[in-house]
Amino acid sequence: MKKNRPEAASGPSQRQLRVGELVRHAMAEIVSRGDLNDDFLSRVFITFPEVRMSPDLKIATIFVTVHAEKDEKPVVKALAGHRGMIRSEIAKRVNLKFAPDVRFIIDDRLDDVARVEAILRSPEVQRDIRKPQDDEDGV
Repeated sequence: MKKNRPEAASGPSQRQLRVGELVRHAMAEIVSRGDLNDDFLSRVFITFPEVRMSPDLKIATIFVTVHAEKDEKPVVKALAGHRGMIRSEIAKRVNLKFAPDVRFIIDDRLDDVARVEAILRSPEVQRDIRKPQDDEDGV
């Protein structure tokens, strides 16, 4: 018997993606305009590359990128300290039935990309992917 729900492996729905993008824009606006009244957060360069919404839109997982790696944990802690205010500001800016609970996670995907690129540039990998001259001639 088939259920009328999409499989979990199918990825986020169009609605989740749309709401996530609205929340991402709201977060960027909240921080860039200084609405948090936090001296520390106003001194650091923060971006929000992605927001993932739960299927019921009640939880927003906000990915955070911080320019200075040493500031990552303090930024997440400061943002979490303003969770209630952020939640109410998002509710004002994004028209949803419920204001989503917000969670902050450091976005380390760029670190993963850099690590893979370094592996691909390594001499061992370069040696393995180079074709010998004989193979090009079909010999």
